[in-house]
Amino acid sequence: MPLPTGNVPWPPPHLKPALDAMHTWDTWWSGDPDRLETLYGGGALGGTDSKHLAATMSGGVWGRISRWWWGTPTAAGERRTKVHVPIAGDLCAGSADLLFSEPPKFTVEGDPTTKRLDMLVDDGMLATLQTAAEIGAALGGVYLRPVYDKTIADRPWLDAVHADRAVPEFTWGRLSAVTFWRVVHEEDGQVWRHLERHEPGRILHGLYQGTKGKLGRTVPLEDHPATAGLAMVVNEEAFVETGYDSLDVAHVPNQLSRRWRANAALKDLGRSDLDGVETLMDQLDETYSSWMRDIRLGKGRIVVPDSYLQTSGPGRGATWNPDQEAFAGINMLNRGDGMALTVAQFAIRVTEHRDTAEDLVNQILRSAGYSGQTFGLGGDVAVTATEVVSKERRSMTTRGRKILRWRPALAHAVEALLAVDKAVFGGSVDPQRPNVEFEDSVQEDPLALANTVDVLRRAQAASTDTLVRMAHPEWDDVMVQEEVGRIQQEQGMAVEDPMQTGEMP
Repeated sequence: MPLPTGNVPWPPPHLKPALDAMHTWDTWWSGDPDRLETLYGGGALGGTDSKHLAATMSGGVWGRISRWWWGTPTAAGERRTKVHVPIAGDLCAGSADLLFSEPPKFTVEGDPTTKRLDMLVDDGMLATLQTAAEIGAALGGVYLRPVYDKTIADRPWLDAVHADRAVPEFTWGRLSAVTFWRVVHEEDGQVWRHLERHEPGRILHGLYQGTKGKLGRTVPLEDHPATAGLAMVVNEEAFVETGYDSLDVAHVPNQLSRRWRANAALKDLGRSDLDGVETLMDQLDETYSSWMRDIRLGKGRIVVPDSYLQTSGPGRGATWNPDQEAFAGINMLNRGDGMALTVAQFAIRVTEHRDTAEDLVNQILRSAGYSGQTFGLGGDVAVTATEVVSKERRSMTTRGRKILRWRPALAHAVEALLAVDKAVFGGSVDPQRPNVEFEDSVQEDPLALANTVDVLRRAQAASTDTLVRMAHPEWDDVMVQEEVGRIQQEQGMAVEDPMQTGEMP
């Protein structure tokens, strides 16, 4: 299919429910209180009277928005005292850490392909995968594509595209084509967009000049600096061949979508970790704001009679010095209660607020599919890896579900990366789909592991090769064999058996 033509609505109307939801999740993920107030309409009233406020919050769209604590407007003349707890960012970052705290292992056949893949899979890819995992946890999905620029590097690399900047097409639950778009220029109501459509074997590029809600007319790629370089790459039909017969983009849905399961156009987009916990996050912010309000009101205040104040001169008011140790006697006929100092000290409900906040945090984590231990709740007591897995079972289960979606998508993306590398940079290796292994995110305690290995060795229940692999699971076969040889040499087991060599004493 070609790129869209004509002054069509953009983004496509069928994506509006998903884009609205992604905008909400993105706002919570950003952790910006100003964006939250803008989203829920909780800005300052600016002189609105209480009667109009009651009418505003009574029903309709404003009524639904005002049911959110962030939708409660700030009264005129008062400063905003709302506090935001960035738990949404912690959730998404924690999800990425569970998946890519360590780099995944890619295995292919053939030494030349392995060496070239090792060059492509560097630390930059791990950073990209961590970013992609966090984006996917926030927006419900992410796209991986190979990109290259010969002026920057002599090899291609993977790039992550956000789900709210893609128009996907699915066939039987699998991505068959996708159009990425970005705004390259916006001025005087005119919006310039670059569309990049990926199909099996090729990528189409188009530049459009339109408005905020309309795509507008097609203009040459040379008309804007952001796309001028592409004009020298595409052919007469405005596309470039990828050198890969299949689609060069991989879609990674975060989890199964709930709200769009009956919508054929949206059901394959995926679900955000923040889906369904927005109200709990709103109530958590309200709890912390109430806690901070208690602290502000609980500040000790001393109310003193006018006679105790020291004048600063005509027109300059009077002051009270609470640190002064001696005061001159005051000649007064009546020294009754009117001369007493009054101390105002309100209670701060620490326990109530803390218990409420902890319960809300636990409920948010549980609903999102994580254990509190993963995010530091319950203390930092040193435990074994087995105990960690037991306490973080819910998080490990969620990690396993996400790996089921990440593994095939990542293998597809790496295969496309090898194909682009061969087509663009003239590599000699044949692209192949690698086997992807995710490393264990929980490391075994070295002392406990050493004790296990020692017991197996004394029981003669495992070979030296097996014991070395248990102690060093990250080593390859060559490193294991070298270590086994050194151990056998130190223990005198490396001497050849003369009965096996045929030599007799």
